[in-house]
Amino acid sequence: MIDQSLLDAVKSYSENMTRPISFVLGTGEHEKRAELVDFLTKIAGTTDKIKFELDQADYIDSSLPSPISFAVRSHIDGEVVDNGIVFSGIPGGHEFTSLILAILQAGGHTLKLDVGIQKLVKRFNKPLEFQTYVSLSCHSCPEVVQALNQFALLNDNISNEMIDGALFQEQVEANNIQGVPAVFLNGKPFANGLIDTAKLIEKLQEQFPDLLSEGGDDSEQLEQQDVTIIGAGPAGVAAAIYTARKGLKVAMVADRIGGQVKDTQDIENLISVPLTTGTHLSADFEKHLQEYNITLKQHVTVKEIDETEEENYSIHLNTGEQFETRSIILATGAQWRKLGVPGEEENIGKGVAYCAHCDGPFFKDKDISVIGGGNSGVEAALDLAGIVKHVTVLEFADELKADQVLINKAKEKDNIEFITNAATQEIKATDGKVSSIVFEDRNTGDTHERDLAGVFVQIGLVPNTDFIKGFVDLNRFGEIEIDERCRTDRKGIFACGDVTTVPFKQINIAMGEGSKAALSAFEYLVMQ
Repeated sequence: MIDQSLLDAVKSYSENMTRPISFVLGTGEHEKRAELVDFLTKIAGTTDKIKFELDQADYIDSSLPSPISFAVRSHIDGEVVDNGIVFSGIPGGHEFTSLILAILQAGGHTLKLDVGIQKLVKRFNKPLEFQTYVSLSCHSCPEVVQALNQFALLNDNISNEMIDGALFQEQVEANNIQGVPAVFLNGKPFANGLIDTAKLIEKLQEQFPDLLSEGGDDSEQLEQQDVTIIGAGPAGVAAAIYTARKGLKVAMVADRIGGQVKDTQDIENLISVPLTTGTHLSADFEKHLQEYNITLKQHVTVKEIDETEEENYSIHLNTGEQFETRSIILATGAQWRKLGVPGEEENIGKGVAYCAHCDGPFFKDKDISVIGGGNSGVEAALDLAGIVKHVTVLEFADELKADQVLINKAKEKDNIEFITNAATQEIKATDGKVSSIVFEDRNTGDTHERDLAGVFVQIGLVPNTDFIKGFVDLNRFGEIEIDERCRTDRKGIFACGDVTTVPFKQINIAMGEGSKAALSAFEYLVMQ
C-alpha cells in the first residue's frame, strides 16, 4: 500500500514539525481496517513526532464516523487537541499529499493560506461541519480537502472529514453523488466539482451573511505597488516575472497559481516541452515566481477596483484588505462555459460534469455523452472511452473542430460515436440522477432523446470579467478589449491571455501576451 520511498519522504517532511501529532482511530470492524492500521503504523514508525499505539485507549475514539476513520490531532502544551480533521478511508493516491500536509500543519508547520485569508477564517462564528467526498484518482479533490483542513486548524468551529467514495458506496448512493469533490456542509450539499479556496469563502459568506464576528484585524495593509497582476495562469505568471525583472514593485492576486492549466491533463503543444501535465506546469510556474521579489496574494479574489484622486487604483480584496497600485494587468483567464439548458445546473454532480478525469470513474460501464467536438471535447471522449461503455459526442456545428490527430485517435475507438449538427435541448433526470439527454438535429429539426447516465460539458470558456464590467470596455462575449500593446481603454490598465479579445486561447499565446502586457506596463510607468 505504501512503499519505502513514500515513508522516507514522510520522515524527511517530519523535520519541519514543531510538535507531535497523534492518529486516533474509530472503533468497529471493517474489511479494510487491517490495511488502514498497517498504513498508519508504518507512517508513525518513520518519526517519534507521530504517535499511534493501537493498544492504548488514547488512540481509539468511538465517536469517529466509522471503523476506517481516523483523526489527526495535535499535542499542544501536554494535551491532545482535536483539530477537526478526519480521514474516512485510506488516503492514498492523490490524497496522500492531503494527509502529509495535515500531519505537518497539525504539527505546527506553516499553513499555505494567505495571511489575510487566515485572519478571515478565524473570524467565522458558525459551526461548520464539512464532509468532502473524493476519489483517490481525482487530481482536483486534494485542493478542496487541503483548504478545508486548514480552515479546521484555524477555527475550532470548523471540522472536515475526507471520505473515500469508493469505500462508502452507500453514502454516495444515498446522497446521489456522481461527481467529486462533493462537499456537504452541516449535512446538506454545499459544493460540487473543483472549487478553490476563494470561491469556498465566497459561498460561505453568501450562505451565512452574518458569518464573521466583529473586530477584524487592523494590521498594516500592503504598501503601494507599481504593478498589480490579477490572475496567475500562463499570462499572469509571465506578466509577473517580466515586471519583476524590470525592478518594479509587483503584487500578484490570484485564487490559485496555474488557473485553468492546473485542471489540464497532458500538454503536448508547449513549445520545447514535448509532454507535461497541468499539475507539473503549475508547480513550475510557482517555482519560477519564487525566484523574484513578488508579493503573492494567493487564494484571494478582487472584489472591486477604484480609481484614486492621484490617478492610481485601489484594489479591494475579498478578505477586506485594500491597497493602491500605479498600474494593473488583468489576467483572470476564463472558466468552463455552461450549456444553459434545462436540467444542467440542477444536476451538476448528479450526472452533469465538466472534468472527465475527475468524474469519469463514476460512470464505469455506463453510457455517457460529451457535449462539444473541439479539442477539449474529443480529449474528454478519449479519456472516458477506457472507462465507460459508450461515448456519444454531440457537436453543434456541421463538423468537428478538434485537431485532426485527436479526431483520428477517437475514430479508432469502437465505443466513441460522433453526432454533428446536434443542438442540446435538455438534460433529464430520474430519481435524482441524469437519465437521458434531448437534442435536436439541426438539419431536419427532428428531436431525439438518448438514454444515458452522464453528460460531460466541453463547449469552451467564458472570460472571468464579472468584477470589472463597466470599468473597462468588454466586447459582446465579455472579453476585455485591448490594442496591440495589451492596453485597455483605461490609462494604466492592461490585459492579457484568455480574458481578452486576442484570438486562439492557447498556453503559448497567453505567455507571450503576458510578457507583452508587462513590457507595456513598464513603458507606461517609465513615461509617467
